[in-house]
Amino acid sequence: MQVEAVIFDIGNVLIEWQPENFYDAEIGEARRREMFGTVDLHGMNDRVDLGHNFRDTIYGTADANPAFGDEIRMWHDRWLELARPVIPQSVRLMRALQAKGVPVFALTNFGIGSFELAQTEYDFLSEFDRAYVSGHMGVIKPDVTIYEMVEADCGVAPGALLFTDDREKNIAAADARGWQTHLFEGPQGWADRLVAAGLLDAAEAA
Repeated sequence: MQVEAVIFDIGNVLIEWQPENFYDAEIGEARRREMFGTVDLHGMNDRVDLGHNFRDTIYGTADANPAFGDEIRMWHDRWLELARPVIPQSVRLMRALQAKGVPVFALTNFGIGSFELAQTEYDFLSEFDRAYVSGHMGVIKPDVTIYEMVEADCGVAPGALLFTDDREKNIAAADARGWQTHLFEGPQGWADRLVAAGLLDAAEAA
């Protein structure tokens, strides 16, 4: 089926999301391993992505784990340093698609406050034709509900959606809905897929 809209995940597709790297640089790998092994920081972030208050969720976790309190608060206070750098070729691909009239959506696990903050740093996050942000939707990937919500809102047939995400479980959930999918392992592979789908030519995807 011809692709009618392309859907980008954001973390590790358009912007690198590797909090461990930030903490390794700030507090050292040993301390970071101890903290992540003791405190479920990714679970904390999932709550933010579900729509819980950005600051309160992180500060509450810090207060509940005072041995790592200062480090955990960095997740909020220095969040833009966790969510970087941009993946430039992915941004170029997004804009190249839109320049050819292909609608580009986002489907992302992202908190309300953290997404608003990211938009102040990264202009392309305000350029999607539609942005499906989990914090506003109250559900995160790979819950089937979030895919159903996208389908109902955009009105595009599932088989005409092409979705890229870096997590296999998120891709599998989209596959189960009948979406066309691409497991993102780097921007060149994604560029090649867009060319193969006839959405861009090689020069446009460079």
